[in-house]
Amino acid sequence: MSTLPVIAAVDGSDDSLRALDWALDAARRREAPLRVVHVRQYAAWTQPDVLAAGPPDPDVDPVLDQVRAYVADRTPAEYVALEGAASAVLPELGSAAQLLVLGSRGRGGFASLLLGSNGMAAARDAECPVVVVPRPGREVHDGAPAGPGPRVVVGLHVDSPDEATLAFAFTEAALRGARLQVIAAYPWPLQTWATPGELVPPVIDQDAVENETRVLAEGFLAPHRKRHPDVHAEPYVAPGDAAGHLVASSQDAELVVVGRHRRRLLAPARMMGSVTQAVLLHAASPIAVVPPTPGEE
Repeated sequence: MSTLPVIAAVDGSDDSLRALDWALDAARRREAPLRVVHVRQYAAWTQPDVLAAGPPDPDVDPVLDQVRAYVADRTPAEYVALEGAASAVLPELGSAAQLLVLGSRGRGGFASLLLGSNGMAAARDAECPVVVVPRPGREVHDGAPAGPGPRVVVGLHVDSPDEATLAFAFTEAALRGARLQVIAAYPWPLQTWATPGELVPPVIDQDAVENETRVLAEGFLAPHRKRHPDVHAEPYVAPGDAAGHLVASSQDAELVVVGRHRRRLLAPARMMGSVTQAVLLHAASPIAVVPPTPGEE
């Protein structure tokens, strides 16, 4: 049985070359083949000078030539040129990959955008985990206390834990010899409402909520710890916004891992939750978006 490749999407931009470096390392750690893909946009063909010259030669791709020179002899790779709209073609590659890696913005991105439409489409629609490598220099506030050494961060929603996300995070931490920092945030203060004449609910103790969140988190982590005994998983339980804690903890992290979103009955199209979108837009480290286990979406 052949090993599915790690796919790096490139367009010649500095963003895509940073993503390629990440994909090179990921393929080496996984002992997986590397496939480098350039999607040539239809839009460029509609320009008058391009139309006069005719469609591009399928055997000539300056972007892939540049990438071959950039990779040089670092690792064997397969180079593939595809044609079409990248936002549609890139998600389709996920069906034949174990990982899809791309930069936060490509050549066509507006400077004011933190995440390009191609990255958002791939993270939302691909069947495999998608890693988005941001530009360096994103500033975040101080996050959860972190010890020395490599660190992978994962979000855990104790009300609806995503086993696929936890499994990916533990595996990634094991591949990197990294600690796993598990962010389990709980809403606080809790909102309570009472109609006129109703008794106000009793005051909820924050320590009790925090302890319950920690107990639930430890329970969800137990089977993954058993499968990965060498991974030191550190639950970080804190009140407030999960996205804020994950973004803050991304500083100097190897990777932040988040789940995509389960498909809802009244929203049949694939979608991403607000926490995942916020992490994609603001995290300082590479971000892995993990799709739900087949059958859960």
